[in-house]
Amino acid sequence: MEKADNTTPSSEELAIYMEESIVSVTSAYEQSPVVLMVDDAVIGTLGNFSASIGKAKSKKTFNVSAIVASALRGSTILHYRSTFPKDKRKVLYVDTEQGRYHCQNVLKRILRLADLPENKEPDNLVMLALRKYSPDMRLAIVEQAIGTIPNLGLVVIDGIRDFLYDINSPSESTDIISKFMQWTDDRQIHIHTVLHQNKNDEHARGHIGTELNNKAETIMQVEVDKEDKTISVVEAMHIRDREFEPFAFRINEEGLPELVEPYLPREKRIGRPTKEPFDPYKEIPESVHRAALDAAFANGTIGNYGNYLERLKEEYGLQGVKLGHNKAVKAATFLGNKRMVIKEGKEYKINPECHY
Repeated sequence: MEKADNTTPSSEELAIYMEESIVSVTSAYEQSPVVLMVDDAVIGTLGNFSASIGKAKSKKTFNVSAIVASALRGSTILHYRSTFPKDKRKVLYVDTEQGRYHCQNVLKRILRLADLPENKEPDNLVMLALRKYSPDMRLAIVEQAIGTIPNLGLVVIDGIRDFLYDINSPSESTDIISKFMQWTDDRQIHIHTVLHQNKNDEHARGHIGTELNNKAETIMQVEVDKEDKTISVVEAMHIRDREFEPFAFRINEEGLPELVEPYLPREKRIGRPTKEPFDPYKEIPESVHRAALDAAFANGTIGNYGNYLERLKEEYGLQGVKLGHNKAVKAATFLGNKRMVIKEGKEYKINPECHY
C-alpha cells in the first residue's frame, strides 16, 4: 500500500507509479466484479465506493445493517443482493459516532437479519467503535484494518464526516476521498459510507458531500416518508448503472427493518420544488385585509388602478404583508371578487357593507 506520510516521493518512486498507471491498448483488463445490487441494478463493484445519505432519524443505520446482513448471507435482505467472491467474504464495519453499547446493538441487529447466532463472534464480520478517537487516529486505525484483515470484501464506514476536522475543507475532503480510491483499488474492496444531508435541502453535507457526489459509484438517499413517518424510503440519487425502483421499509416489533409492500413511490418533480401560488384568502387574515383597506381609503376614493395598487402595497406593507406588483394584482382581484372594494367609473372605493 502507498505510504501514508506526506513526504515527497523520489524520482524512482514516481517512475514506478507512472509505469503502474499506464493503460495499454493491447492488455486485457477485467471489468470490476459486481458485489452489491438492488434488485437488478448495480450499486457496488469491487474497486469502488458508494454512499447512503439522509437527514437525522431517517434510519440510515438500519438501511446499512441490511446491506451488511446481505453481504454476510450472500442473499437478499430488503431489496439488497450481494455476490461477493469466496475470498472476499469478510466485512469491516466502522462506526465513528456511537459508543460500544449502541454499536453492539447494531451488531446484534445485523446478526439477526443474517440469521446468525448472537451468542458467538461472527466469522466474517469485524466491528470497530472509533468514537473516542481524533479524526487522524480514526483514519489511521481504518487504514491499518483495511491493510491487515484477510479476505476483506466490504467496508462500511458510518460516518465519513468524523474523519474530518472541518466538513467544509476542500483539502481534507480531497484527502479522504483519495484514501477511499486508494484503499478500494489496492485491496479490490468495496466501501460503503454514510453521510448526513443538509437540514434544508437534499444535498449531502459540506465539501465532503460534494466530493462524494463527484466520485462515488452510487449515492442512495434514505428519507422518511412525508405521509407516514414510520416508513423510510430508499432511492437512487446518483447511480452509474440504471436506477432501481424506490423501496420502503419500517422497523418491526423485533427492532429489525422489514419491507413495506406494496409501496407506491410518489412521482418525483424535476427541478426545484414547486411553490403554491399566492392566495390572499389563505395567506392574509381578514383583520389585516380590513386594517389595510381602512388605511388605504382613509381619504376617500382612489382615482385610478395604478394608484390603487400602490396604496395596497403601501398599506399592506405597514401591516407586515409585503406585496410586489403581481401579488398586489392578485390582492386587488380578490378584494373585488369579495366586494370589499368596488369600482365606480374610474374610481375605487371601500364597501362598508361587505361581509367577509
